[in-house]
Amino acid sequence: MLKKYFEPGALLSFPAYRALLVSGILTVLAMSAFPIALAVTVLDAGGSATTLGLILAVRVLSGVLMAPIGGVWVDRLPRRTILILADGFRAIMGSVVVFIDPKNISMWILGAIVVLMGISDAFGGPASGAIMPSILPDHLLPAGNVVKGIAYKGSTIAGPGIAGIIVVSLGTHATYVATSAFFLIGAALLFRINEGPKVASENPQTTFVEEVREGLSVVWYYKWIAAMILMASVQLMMVIGVENVLLPVITKRDFGTASVFATSAALFSAGGAISAVICIKSKVKNPGLVSVVVWGLFVLAPLVLAFPNSKSVIFIAYFIAGFSVGPWEAFWATQVQREVPAEYQGRVFAIDYMGSLGLMPLGMALAGPLVNLFGERELLIGVAIFHLLICAAVLLVPGVKEMKSSRPPYSPQGTISSKSEQDQA
Repeated sequence: MLKKYFEPGALLSFPAYRALLVSGILTVLAMSAFPIALAVTVLDAGGSATTLGLILAVRVLSGVLMAPIGGVWVDRLPRRTILILADGFRAIMGSVVVFIDPKNISMWILGAIVVLMGISDAFGGPASGAIMPSILPDHLLPAGNVVKGIAYKGSTIAGPGIAGIIVVSLGTHATYVATSAFFLIGAALLFRINEGPKVASENPQTTFVEEVREGLSVVWYYKWIAAMILMASVQLMMVIGVENVLLPVITKRDFGTASVFATSAALFSAGGAISAVICIKSKVKNPGLVSVVVWGLFVLAPLVLAFPNSKSVIFIAYFIAGFSVGPWEAFWATQVQREVPAEYQGRVFAIDYMGSLGLMPLGMALAGPLVNLFGERELLIGVAIFHLLICAAVLLVPGVKEMKSSRPPYSPQGTISSKSEQDQA
């Protein structure tokens, strides 16, 4: 049955892609397991829930702040090298805790460790997206991105469970050893990747700051990319951030069990995986239009939380809400990889990473004060309306519906190269 997926020309017949996929799974498992062990360590050392929240938040914040710098280096160096160094550095940081007495560990040391791990995320994340066109043919990029996305999501779900088992049976030190081992094995697998020659920059004399600025110029040049990153950033802050906070609060309060929250999250992931697979098997003329319209279905998540009358209704709504994410998994990364010249993709993915993660923690932090200001139900209805308005507005931007620009490829000189000129370069 599985043999056909390894036949010549099939997705898994490419050794570099298999190496990246398995390496990424191990990395995501380790990244999602690490916070579980960290939480136990912080609480055992006398830290409060507030301390734990701050430590977890600074990891995200450090990654977001360093993303533009990470993007520049991803475009300067071989992407494989960046991925290997990121995993190796994460392994070192994870293993440091093993050699410190958990009862007397300083919260400042833990904070420094997660900051450094967050910085490695700012390099590894963009590199993982930018390396794809060099290891897969163009026609397999949609399937490759979807399979990678589904596998990583599954690892995100499995990681905390694996960590919990190890913590309970063997302790936190064993969990840190396991996560470091995952990172190291993931790094070792990446040596099997040969991404080909590095694309030379058209302007090698640019300074670091100029390269960061140029990354922003590339995103702005492709108006549809800029519009979609902005849409996602705003919605992640005002819609997803609020929903993520209120889902466990409301379901635990109204139904008396955390299982409703856990089941909703699982159904959300399942819905996303199913719709992503459907999308890559379908011939879609306007991937952006499909992505945004289907994404509008996420409105069901805050609406059912505003009127939490039935567990079954919540489950169905969250499955459909997860379904709304699938087209993004299928189309977004692929279209960016196709549209943006290879030498700029690291910076574009870094800006996407920054926008995706940068504002959501702010939205989560604001959820409580906003509930106090407007009321729980009113806030949820408000973010639902806001979500639909943003979806409608972004469709007005040229190129969004097609996820394609009518303009020629970006040129740093401001003049656009023709295809023949690019071939001569």
